[in-house]
Amino acid sequence: MCGIVGAVSNEPVSQLIYDSLSLLQHRGQDSTGIATAEGSVFHQVKAKGQVREAYRTRDMRRLLGTMGLGHVRYATQGKASSEEESQPFYVNAPYGIMLVHNGNLTNTRELRDDLFGVDRRHMNTHSDTELLLNVLATELQQVMSGNQLDTDQIFTAVERVHERIEGSYAVIAMIAGYGLLAFRDPHGIRPLTLGRRETTLTGDDWIVASESLVPESHGYEVFREVAPGEAVFITMGGEMTSRQCHPNPRLIPCAFEYVYLARPDSTMNGISVYDARLRLGDHLATTVARYTPSGAIDVVMPIPDSARPAAMQVARRLGLEYREGFYKNRYVGRTFIMPGQQERKRSVRQKLNAMGSEFKGKSILIVDDSIVRGTTSRQIIEMARQAGAARVTFASAAPPVRYPHVYGINMPSRSELIAHGRSIPEANTALGADYLVYQEVEDMKAAILAGQTEVTDLEMSCFDGRYIAGRVDDDYLEWVEKTISS
Repeated sequence: MCGIVGAVSNEPVSQLIYDSLSLLQHRGQDSTGIATAEGSVFHQVKAKGQVREAYRTRDMRRLLGTMGLGHVRYATQGKASSEEESQPFYVNAPYGIMLVHNGNLTNTRELRDDLFGVDRRHMNTHSDTELLLNVLATELQQVMSGNQLDTDQIFTAVERVHERIEGSYAVIAMIAGYGLLAFRDPHGIRPLTLGRRETTLTGDDWIVASESLVPESHGYEVFREVAPGEAVFITMGGEMTSRQCHPNPRLIPCAFEYVYLARPDSTMNGISVYDARLRLGDHLATTVARYTPSGAIDVVMPIPDSARPAAMQVARRLGLEYREGFYKNRYVGRTFIMPGQQERKRSVRQKLNAMGSEFKGKSILIVDDSIVRGTTSRQIIEMARQAGAARVTFASAAPPVRYPHVYGINMPSRSELIAHGRSIPEANTALGADYLVYQEVEDMKAAILAGQTEVTDLEMSCFDGRYIAGRVDDDYLEWVEKTISS
């Protein structure tokens, strides 16, 4: 998962991009990059680590211009340790293009062969973003007539990109001397929000980002979502045009955005993330009551922060006391999106501390947003027992993660998933709780989709094994696992 942002303004944009990436830091902590356009000249800074560590005053002074884009990354394709694979990526023809991408392509093997054998393009990294950039550049080159590029040609090129690539992708690109291009995969798996701020000057200010909190935090009006399959082009003068570039778009966003990834103060596809998490708690309370004995729980505790809304609703629905027993060190990154298993293990106790006064002699229901590998959950259960809990029930606001996620979340290996090939009692034995309760798949879907009609289905492949984009079969999954382990 990554966070992306792009902006066209009447003022310099470097600080706006920096501040926006800080707001999106929860979406990736491996590396970050900012590029700006000063007329037809690009300026770029990329570095490993978090936003606040990556940029110095001298870097910001270099990032001149009124158009720009930025990226925060955690690796799903390529190597987390490689600064060369940090985004944005650049290609010098046609005109010069800078591009950032959130998502994951599923036909990278075929694309790599085609780009080398047919398009004669050289790839310098293992990143699928570099592949995507070169596909876009190739298609732009082929649709151009004359020396000038117009929006019809740009949108036609995006149509051809949709024909060639598979998987999930939200994309923002700068075309030197022309403007900012944003487009989204035909299923809308990964999010992309468009914001506008009216000005007294010629042309409005525009911002496009992974989550709605970015335009809202900067005083922009949330104009709308970029639709599945749609392309939006904003000139350097602030004029916006758009076109649907896919014949059969259908909005099927990723359920994990609502469960864990997005910030609760964001709204995605018309659905409030916070409200969805409250409803997840309502449904989870019913399941907890069904599968745990009466009197087995004295108090409900969340794993901060993303599980807090669900835990509050579980406590409210069950008439139980709600307490905050775990204190979070906010200066340690999110353990789920850390690149290595050993790093995740080391970080859990640095991240959370159990306050003994809240645990001693009590039967505790711990609510987390999800259980993926089980590494964090197992250590949390041990911490609760060491703090004096008499009994520990562990509940997940999401269903069992039984299948790899191939659309931009780091769950590529079936062997790493604690619920893969295990029944719930078997998973509980591995975790070490007294009772283990998971959300039902249909309850999760109902909780997220409630109260609106725009979204009727969700991308839930890691829960139900149904892959909606690309040709994802056992051969592909085995190739992904082999690639990750090599």
